[in-house]
Amino acid sequence: MKQNVLLSLLDDDALSRLVPHLELVEMQLGAVVYEPGHIMGHVYFPTDSIVSLLYVMEDGSSAEISVVGNEGLVGISLFMGGDSTPSRAVVQSAGYGYKLKSSILMKEFNRHDRMLTLLLRYTQSLMTQMAQTAVCNRHHNVDQQLCRWLLLSLDRLSGSHLNMTQELIANMLGVRREGVTEAAGKLQKLGAIAYSRGKIAVLNRELLEQLSCECYEVVKAENDRLFALLKQEAYRQ
Repeated sequence: MKQNVLLSLLDDDALSRLVPHLELVEMQLGAVVYEPGHIMGHVYFPTDSIVSLLYVMEDGSSAEISVVGNEGLVGISLFMGGDSTPSRAVVQSAGYGYKLKSSILMKEFNRHDRMLTLLLRYTQSLMTQMAQTAVCNRHHNVDQQLCRWLLLSLDRLSGSHLNMTQELIANMLGVRREGVTEAAGKLQKLGAIAYSRGKIAVLNRELLEQLSCECYEVVKAENDRLFALLKQEAYRQ
C-alpha cells in the first residue's frame, strides 16, 4: 500500500477497512480504464503505472488534461457528485495499481474522516494540473509541452525510462505526430533524452527543466505544498 501516496497517508483504522477490498491489478499500456459517460464501478490507485485523462472530441481526436500516477487516484468524479466522467482514462505507462469498488470508497469518504481530507486535497492538486495544462496547450510550443509532459511523467515513476511511442505522445498532447518527432529530435540532439523504438530515456533532467515552460513548476509546487500539508497532518495524528 505504501507504493501509492494517498493510501500511505491513511490512518491505520481507515486502511484496515480498505485493505480487504483492495485488489492489485495489472494496468497494461494503452488499456482504457474509463470511457466518457460510463458508470464508474471501480476507482484505481496506481502504484508504478501512469494513467492519462483525455478529453475526446466528436471527430475522435483527443488531448490530455492531466496525468495520475502513484501520487493519486483515478476516478475523482465519483466523490465530486457524479458516477461517470466526461473524459477517457488510458494507461500511459504500464504497471500495477490497486482496484477498489466505488461503493467502498464512497462509504469511507462519507465517514468525514481522513479519506475525505485526502481526496479533497488531492482533487485540488489535480485541478491545478488540469488548469495549467489548458494554459500550456494554448500559449506554449510543442517543445515546451513535451518537456512538461516528460517531467510530469517522470515524477510518477521510480526510474528515468518511459515506454511511449511518438504517436501516443501526440495523442496525449493533441498535436500532430510530426511535431512530436521534431521536438523529440531536438531534445535528443541537446542530450536531454535518448529515444529509440518507443523507449525514452531521460539523460539530463536539469536540462529538461530548463527547457520546459513555467507550467511544470506551477503544478509541481502546488502538488508538493498540498501533500506536505497532508503529511504534516498525518504526523500529528
